[in-house]
Amino acid sequence: MIIDCHAHLVPPALLEAIRSQSANFPSVKPIEEGGSLGFCFAGNKPTRPVSKALSDLGARMQWLDANKIERQVVGGWLDMFGYEIPAEEGLRWSRLINRHLAEAAKEQPRFIPLATVPLQDGARAADALKEAHSQGFKGAMIGTQPKGKGGVLDDPSLLPFWEAANSLGSIVFIHPVFESGDDRVHDYGMANAVGRITDTLIAMSRLIYAGHVTRYANVRIVAGIGGAALPYVLGRLRRNYSLDKDKLDDPDAALAAMYYDTIVQDTRALRYLADVVGADRIMMGSDMPFPIGDSAPLKIVRETSFTDAERASVNGGLALKLFGL
Repeated sequence: MIIDCHAHLVPPALLEAIRSQSANFPSVKPIEEGGSLGFCFAGNKPTRPVSKALSDLGARMQWLDANKIERQVVGGWLDMFGYEIPAEEGLRWSRLINRHLAEAAKEQPRFIPLATVPLQDGARAADALKEAHSQGFKGAMIGTQPKGKGGVLDDPSLLPFWEAANSLGSIVFIHPVFESGDDRVHDYGMANAVGRITDTLIAMSRLIYAGHVTRYANVRIVAGIGGAALPYVLGRLRRNYSLDKDKLDDPDAALAAMYYDTIVQDTRALRYLADVVGADRIMMGSDMPFPIGDSAPLKIVRETSFTDAERASVNGGLALKLFGL
């Protein structure tokens, strides 16, 4: 089975529900634009509008068929997660998104949905994750910066979420957010080319050093974008760890415990990732429908120097086991 482990979906029915239920979300201002919606959360900077490709189910099926992909793991759209809004309202917002992702997957069984949770509040995020598992989700896709710009995933207030994920054996796919935390990347298209990498690298490095990856060993953490720059900077992470072992956790153990996608756009980088973490930790992904992703994700796997067994694992074997399909 060929499985794309990294994609995004905004079901059309979710957009209609947001329009009809806007009174239930006073901190969410929908912005009509070009027949779609953008959002302003708690008076913050408006998001981009939901692109047609995020919601066009017909075109999505055609793309999957053309690429011979049988199943696709879909999270929501990070711009929509709304970590800035008040916690109880955020829980209702996450439930609304999850309900429509679950319904989309029921109507189209090729989708494997990942829930969203209100990371602005650890206890409510735990509740949302438990509810999602009871509804058939295998885990959640979460953003790198809870509580808005500058938030950190090792925040002590998020321990209830990590504890719940550990007890449930959740898949937790960690994904960069639109605001990388560094305004220098907002020129030259660098928010996509570089900002996503630095954002993920910082978020993951904090989780590693804080000990979350090894402490919550039942959580199946997926580090998106090929683990960002983690494999390349492992030597420096290791050296930093050696200087302060009493306070930091082991980065080698953490990298060996996580999972990764193939969205690196260079066969040499993908082979290096496999050399560092093992090909048995890597899953083919597209980041569909975003242009910075990989529109032909089987190609890089085919052209990288994998064995046939490694290639079969990357293209779906690992995802098949991880998601219990």
